[in-house]
Amino acid sequence: MVGRVGPDSLDLAEAHRFPNRPVRLPEGLRWDILGLYAGVLDGLRAAGQVDSVGIDSWAVDYGLLDADGALLGNPVHYRDSRTEGVAEKVWATVSAAELYAATGLQYAPFNTLYQVTAARSCAQFARAERLLLVPDLLTYWLTGEAGTELTNASTTQLVDPRTRDWAYGPAERLGIDLGLFAPLRLPGDPAGLLLPRVLEETGLTGPVPVTTVASHDTASAVAAVPASGERFAYICTGTWSLAGLELDAPVLTEESRAANFTNELGLDGTVRYLRNIMGLWLLQECLREWGDPGLDGLLAAAAEVTPLRSVVDAGDAAFLAPGRMPQRIADACRESGQPVPASPAEITRCILDSLALAHRRAVAEAEALADHPVDVVHIVGGGARNDLLCRLTADACGLPVVAGPAEAAALGNVLVQARAHGQVGDRAQMRRLLARTQPLRRYEPRGDTAAWRAAEERLAAR
Repeated sequence: MVGRVGPDSLDLAEAHRFPNRPVRLPEGLRWDILGLYAGVLDGLRAAGQVDSVGIDSWAVDYGLLDADGALLGNPVHYRDSRTEGVAEKVWATVSAAELYAATGLQYAPFNTLYQVTAARSCAQFARAERLLLVPDLLTYWLTGEAGTELTNASTTQLVDPRTRDWAYGPAERLGIDLGLFAPLRLPGDPAGLLLPRVLEETGLTGPVPVTTVASHDTASAVAAVPASGERFAYICTGTWSLAGLELDAPVLTEESRAANFTNELGLDGTVRYLRNIMGLWLLQECLREWGDPGLDGLLAAAAEVTPLRSVVDAGDAAFLAPGRMPQRIADACRESGQPVPASPAEITRCILDSLALAHRRAVAEAEALADHPVDVVHIVGGGARNDLLCRLTADACGLPVVAGPAEAAALGNVLVQARAHGQVGDRAQMRRLLARTQPLRRYEPRGDTAAWRAAEERLAAR
């Protein structure tokens, strides 16, 4: 994506799009990181001359480098099964409660901490001299300089959100060598210059700086929430729904841990206090099983299905792995004694009702746990284009929903670069610029939330 930023303008244009297809090898599920890097180079070539480059990606996954800086195998995909049962081994040394008090991170089986614990017995890990999270790995290949960006590092379960530094105590007790990680960097820090060989391959004229951005895509997306005050919740929608609040300090209570909220770091010292919900992955997997039918027609048909007829727990780890998603959703409804959705429209409505219900619960619980009232919910990311999901979320939460921008992660990335290079002011000015320049839609809640409360109680009773 190429962004152009001025005092009253913010434009984003797609330069190049390429697939991100994980590959299942005999040893497990892996990312095709070389294909992704080739896509980055193709994108730079298509973009043409630029003033700065910044990279964001998904969180938790990493590549290992040897003493020569060479990659030791393709990074393991977070949906790989290698972390099954690992958390319990970790908790035998540092309890789940202690980990949460030290790192503020929710339990997820794929957190980097558990991945590293699972990997320590393998030959590749024994040879590793450096561990780089995915966006830092791509930046290293572009610049030859290694760093660990803080917002993404905070998803590893190895960072203390109060000190904004590594959680040295738990890491030492668990035998994790934090020296494997490159030094921490902040959004806005310089990350180096494109190497001569990169300039040659892309046709760009140097020097071209690479700027550290909020490299966890959710951190970039939250930076691009067009909010006008502090009393807002956000839902970053895509493969996942990340629903929560922007706070000044972490919430590290036992109640917060029990509710499985996470304290990830954001731009300018903020905390992204949120819950991970399975998100549109559920629908994406169904569409793949159905042969990718037209989404618009499917959503129109789903809008006509009886609301809240059947709902599932959209945060259930049973839906984490790929494959057979329509059958798994139908099975979950059958096992809970609800009507079993059969047609694609019925299954789609079940998914969207379930997501809206999960959004409602996450927003309400975040408000209570953080003692932070909310007047409006901002939906950003790909789900902001899903009219039915936005409308259902407004109804479920009983709050206005402002949808957009859909390309929030890219816009947040661009704005942090622009700010670092003096083209835009502080975070509030960034958000005012977003509100002035980006298309937004507002959804008012319809009726009361009694039906949603009843569905919530029905789900909780199982």
